[in-house]
Amino acid sequence: METKRISYIDAMRGFTMILVVYSHVCHFCLGDSTMGFNAVFFLFRLPCFFFISGWLFEPVSRRPFLPNVRHKFMVQIVPTFIFLLLLAPPPEFFHQLGALKGGYWFTFVLFEFFVINMLAVRCLPRYGWLLALVVSVGGFWFGGCQHAWRLSGEHGLLLDVAGLLSVSLWRYYLFFYVGTFVRRHFETFVRLTSRPEVVAGVTLGFFAVALTAHPDRPWLEYLRFTGGGLLGVAMVFTVFRLSSGWMERWHVSRPLQYVGRRTLDVYLLHYFFLPRWLMDDAGRLLAYNSQLLEFGVVMTVALVVLLLSLAASYVLRLSPFLARYLFGVKQA
Repeated sequence: METKRISYIDAMRGFTMILVVYSHVCHFCLGDSTMGFNAVFFLFRLPCFFFISGWLFEPVSRRPFLPNVRHKFMVQIVPTFIFLLLLAPPPEFFHQLGALKGGYWFTFVLFEFFVINMLAVRCLPRYGWLLALVVSVGGFWFGGCQHAWRLSGEHGLLLDVAGLLSVSLWRYYLFFYVGTFVRRHFETFVRLTSRPEVVAGVTLGFFAVALTAHPDRPWLEYLRFTGGGLLGVAMVFTVFRLSSGWMERWHVSRPLQYVGRRTLDVYLLHYFFLPRWLMDDAGRLLAYNSQLLEFGVVMTVALVVLLLSLAASYVLRLSPFLARYLFGVKQA
């Protein structure tokens, strides 16, 4: 198995993790998820994360099933439960087990994607693409139906089970699968995205999609979700691949790589450092009606939260026991 880390992949993960913290500052600290260009970042931020996760998982997806699941469970689920218990002790903990898991939904859903993918490569090797499409469309459709079902009081048990499994978020599985597909056909992908006309077309296509919205037409919104996500992933991946040289020269790559190697740590820790008290001042910032100003303020706060999370990660990792059970790390 290939073990050598690829610098631009780690840098891309770090960049995406910064945007995750950025988004949570917008939502949890300032109460507006669309401020500071976050509505544009939304189109590619999580698709990039799931794409990279699939890309990295492809080489190990055919390992023995149960040991692989056990390892992923220890790395993804156990640490998340521990941090969720710390963030929301019982009885509040039991109210956080819906689709969003108190904000910790990503690691739960990613674990489910690992399992779905391992089953697909064993049982449906020729139809993985079809399964990915069905899972993604099904998750998107369920997400649109569940609110109406709850209001009508129908399908109560189904909604509870689906909430525990975060079914509405399975719409992101398509990006995970595309990551595994690109890894298998990486040379072709690189050859295509090295052509200037392709890069320009992908970039223009992404921003064209970003300027549209179809809130009253669910299936057009799904096409925007998938199309914007796939174009955004191709754009960001290609930018990091082609610019890795100058990023090294300008000393941008190494900090991003470090964040990229600590994405799980940052994800689990950053909720404890979000300055939620900023909500009282959100109105003043929004009153300027400047996306650029909002971007500068939110990014500054996000970077402070990121640095605090990395510092806490460094301290906690000094203990092999804590590193193992909080972050799934086996110390040598």
